Amino acid sequence: MNELTPSEMIALVSLLDDPDQEVKSHVRDKIISLGYGVIPFLELRWESSFNPELQKEIEDLVHDLQFSLLKDRLKDWRDSEDRDLLTGLWIINTYQYPDLEFEKLNAEMHQIYFEVWTSFKNDLQPYDQIRIINNVLFNTLRFSANTKNFHSPGNSMLSTVLDTKKGNPISLCAIYLLVAKKLGLPVYGVNLPNLFVLTYKSSDITFYINAFNKGLIFSRQDIYNYLEHLKIEPREEFFEPCSYLEIILRSLRNLAHSFEKLGEASKVAEIKELIAILSDQ
Repeated sequence: MNELTPSEMIALVSLLDDPDQEVKSHVRDKIISLGYGVIPFLELRWESSFNPELQKEIEDLVHDLQFSLLKDRLKDWRDSEDRDLLTGLWIINTYQYPDLEFEKLNAEMHQIYFEVWTSFKNDLQPYDQIRIINNVLFNTLRFSANTKNFHSPGNSMLSTVLDTKKGNPISLCAIYLLVAKKLGLPVYGVNLPNLFVLTYKSSDITFYINAFNKGLIFSRQDIYNYLEHLKIEPREEFFEPCSYLEIILRSLRNLAHSFEKLGEASKVAEIKELIAILSDQ
């Protein structure tokens, strides 16, 4: 942006709908080379334009710049030491809502944590602690399974789940997990086939939690029964905690599946790019 004056930028943007494909391509490359900082300028040009073709070119360009920013953020997250779960979920969220601020999500999650914390007692047994979390999340705050629109992309967007109080297994588990971790509980995600659940796992006790079913508590034997019903051979990973990286990967796979259901081929291709970034370890 520093390289060009505002009038030069206006002239450059006006060439985006040039009939000469080579000129258009050169202009796009030039604008993209200016980096993410050019997005607000492009959005202003979109608002002041009455040319639908130019507006469409600007929309595509802004999306490409925003998607490039998302990929850079995801690479930074992948390479970070702690791979913070909320940050990873926020990065996914910016695919649909690029202007969403991390601080907004963080504040909303803190409010949920506060609601649970005010009812929580550290001296209770693990089962009773989990029942308190269940009561606040699923009765007081009324989070529930989005069974009507199970394949909606919104189920993979934390901001949408927080607004609607409805989500899929992994988004509801993520909210539960973020709250439990902040309370200092040994709660982790577990990657089951066709279902994502949680485990409370300490040196003394291990049990499982189904956030998609209002925090239903179940046992290792129940997982064996579930796998047997699906005719799937038990594997150790179906019983043990998974990493935050695996949670974000599964969230992205869910999102790709949602877009496939909607016939959004270009979005499926973009989400697969994001999956490839995290798979490239």
